Amino acid sequence: MGKGRPAKKYSQAARLHDVIRLIEARHGISAAELAEETGVNRRTIQRDLIAIEEAGYPIVSEWQDGVKFYRFLTGFKNVPPISFSLQELMTLSLLRSQLDLLSGTPFMEDMQSIFGKVNSVLPPRLAAHMERIAQVAHPLLQGKRDYSKSAEQLKLIRHALLYQQSVTLSYRSPGRDEPASYHVDPYTLLFQKGGIYLHGFARERQALRTFALERIVSVAAGTERFDIPEGFHPTHALEEAFGLVAEPPMEVAIRFSAGIAHAIADRTWHASQRIERGEDGTLLLRFRAGGKMEILAWLLSYGPHAELLAPAELREELARIAAETARMYVEAESHPSLPPAPLP
Repeated sequence: MGKGRPAKKYSQAARLHDVIRLIEARHGISAAELAEETGVNRRTIQRDLIAIEEAGYPIVSEWQDGVKFYRFLTGFKNVPPISFSLQELMTLSLLRSQLDLLSGTPFMEDMQSIFGKVNSVLPPRLAAHMERIAQVAHPLLQGKRDYSKSAEQLKLIRHALLYQQSVTLSYRSPGRDEPASYHVDPYTLLFQKGGIYLHGFARERQALRTFALERIVSVAAGTERFDIPEGFHPTHALEEAFGLVAEPPMEVAIRFSAGIAHAIADRTWHASQRIERGEDGTLLLRFRAGGKMEILAWLLSYGPHAELLAPAELREELARIAAETARMYVEAESHPSLPPAPLP
């Protein structure tokens, strides 16, 4: 029973009303506090929380100092008006201009709705000025994906992210003709090189997995709630990955030519990176990360300006890829009368 308070003689419906009132009155409240306030045990409170959610109240939970707190994902109408400075509005407009990646998705619809509300309360001349600012910066998204085809899947994923509800994905992996089914607790969306990815816990695999949005064939919304583990952050889950592929990390060493050393030194390629400058102007980059194919693809983009020194097995694979690429062009040069290989 709850400590410090006698058991209350009232119906479950009355108690649920009290629990709802307590959650609404506080930004967050623990199961132990709810049990004490209502005079029942924590197991009863857990059943009450399930009943309240099934009645249509969206409950979310979050960890604070090892204690789980519950609150409603409502009350937006109670948020007081927010004022923005001209500089802040300019920043929002610039960010808006970089969202071509989200064209055709519900996120872009939301962004347009947000700016519609902002512009409706601005003087016409200022609203027009903000629209012009949104066109100042133009994103260059080479190889841009068409996510308008994934709009319905994104709506269901967005709902699941908001309300911490599991989903069932039908997912077509590269090289497979038939999609596989995954029961997933969606944790977050990741944005990488112009792509959108869903990162979450795949229950059948009992492991974190990353799903490319364009490969999600369908999404079935579930009603089962899940809790994000305390302390989870996507940067921690992928801190040893060079990109999105979580593979065993390797000690990588690359020598870049003097001609592009400045372009390498000015950027952060991985959190673990270390840079050494040579007297001849070359640059040695070291980091510890996994994701073999992502590392190889990145290095190949620099051609002869990047020499992979370690690890040895990855150097051998890169040498093999480079040799096969060179042979393809050498053979074409040695047989100029032959037509190029037909396009697939």
